[in-house]
Amino acid sequence: MPERPLTLGFDTSAAHCAAALVSGGRVLVSVREEMARGQAERLMPMIEEMLHSAGVTWQELDRIGCGIGPGNFTGIRISVSAARGLALGLGVRAVGMSSFEALHRDMPDATALVAAPRGQVYACAPGGAPALRDRAEVTGPVVEMTDPARLAEAIALIADAAGPERDAPKPLYLKPADAAPASDPPPVMLDDA
Repeated sequence: MPERPLTLGFDTSAAHCAAALVSGGRVLVSVREEMARGQAERLMPMIEEMLHSAGVTWQELDRIGCGIGPGNFTGIRISVSAARGLALGLGVRAVGMSSFEALHRDMPDATALVAAPRGQVYACAPGGAPALRDRAEVTGPVVEMTDPARLAEAIALIADAAGPERDAPKPLYLKPADAAPASDPPPVMLDDA
């Protein structure tokens, strides 16, 4: 039986599904799967398998941390809604953190970069505001997310140490969704009379 508290962290903000279990500032187990789609269907079974391999049940979890972005619009929604639902169902606290915060955990003085569409990056310098930029514009030391399992581990470790001031997860969007509303006119409603 692992020591307490037990914190679950996970992220689905890009073409991956990743999770980690930590206790007392120590990573017990982490998993990741690369996938372009299907995170919503895979996240819970993957976490279940990871918990089983660590000999832990859902009811033993004390806290949940999740990645809030930036990244894929749908992936961010999957992570945030899963964390909020689990927290509600298990009666535990859920906290969210950006990929920038997770990346800055190991390299606090570097500019954190997260891949964005069309060859761009989401960049966040230490203490700065995140922005969508061309990769060539970013200078100085950088830290990039290359391993989703390490990202999930950092999320879980930050959540494990989080104080009461930390907010519940909410999505971090740096640009509007690529999807556009339908351009077709709405259907005409007929009166039954």
